[in-house]
Amino acid sequence: MSHDEGLAPGRGRYRVVYERDPTGVWTADVPDVPGCHTWGETVSKARRYVRDALALWVDDAAAAELVETFALPQDVSAAVEESRAARAQLEKDQREAGQRTERAAKELVNGLGLRDAGKSWGSATNGSSRSCSRPRKASPARRELPGAAAERAADS
Repeated sequence: MSHDEGLAPGRGRYRVVYERDPTGVWTADVPDVPGCHTWGETVSKARRYVRDALALWVDDAAAAELVETFALPQDVSAAVEESRAARAQLEKDQREAGQRTERAAKELVNGLGLRDAGKSWGSATNGSSRSCSRPRKASPARRELPGAAAERAADS
């Protein structure tokens, strides 16, 4: 953002550009205030020092809004942009998959009972239809009383 884009010096808003130099320290430059810059071993330290440096040049430094930007090396910027694009594509694909799943579920239920739709869904996705139905309870005839298996084994 340039001076012409709304950041007028002396009006409480200053653009601060952080950049890592070849020695590994972070510089903080206030482009709209010529000569105003500082540095720190970390971004946090440079951030703390920039207001002190600005106070040497302007009267409103203590209350000023600092609009921060980072000047990243080209390879880092490219990697960040690739990551953002991949995440955006993933979000788009997830929304699309959700819409397609919802449409498929509506089509399955249309004309089928819910149980049949659940069974069809399970076979259509090569999964178990259990996710669409309630767990079955064992019938009374199939239940064994505690110790019954041990008694049967002892009788053998």
